[in-house]
Amino acid sequence: MPDDRLIVALDVPNAIEALALTTKLGDAVGFYKIGLGMLTGGGLGLANELTAEHGKRIFLDMKLFDIGATVEAAVRGLSRFDLEFLTVHGDPHVVRAAKQGAAGSDLKILAVTILTSLDRGDLDDGLMKPGDVADLVLERAARALEAGADGVIASPQEAAAIRALPEAAGRLIVTPGVRPAGAALGDQKRVATPAGAIRSGADHIVVGRPIWQAADPRGAAQAILDELAGA
Repeated sequence: MPDDRLIVALDVPNAIEALALTTKLGDAVGFYKIGLGMLTGGGLGLANELTAEHGKRIFLDMKLFDIGATVEAAVRGLSRFDLEFLTVHGDPHVVRAAKQGAAGSDLKILAVTILTSLDRGDLDDGLMKPGDVADLVLERAARALEAGADGVIASPQEAAAIRALPEAAGRLIVTPGVRPAGAALGDQKRVATPAGAIRSGADHIVVGRPIWQAADPRGAAQAILDELAGA
């Protein structure tokens, strides 16, 4: 069985390229993330094919945000698919609506705290309240978990503090912004290595470009899995 602590982000242009990548990765990887960029490239159809025909687990990363009734309706529709995780923004009213929409299904709702591509300057530009980014992440995580989120999405640099929250007992922490040592950071600003993220309290790590941009994607994934095995 593959180590499903590794979730590979299928952030490629369309479902055809995504399926080609999953073929290269084979049985080494069992868990995939399908994001907003793939939605118009056949993302939901891809999710169905990977689950029904290949036995893969799917994390649908939509980061939903809207009024409660709309979020609830959207999540209710998505809960009919065989999905493991779905992301929403961590505002309490959004989380509560998403949980209502997922009622009766096994779909887990993960709350986004602050995107790992953002730093304090970005938050200032967006008129977010003053404060250290890590402190704001912790506060948003606590509020989302209080609202019923099954887990949170957070930078590995904040995973340990979130794991220490009383509200985080039994909940999931999923960390993007993970880069193997020596890998390019791309647009990520708050990063850690795979083993570092797991040691900090993450249950799953999400890795995209360091795998799908590699000359040998399976080899790149296997190197990460080997690092996780030693963590």
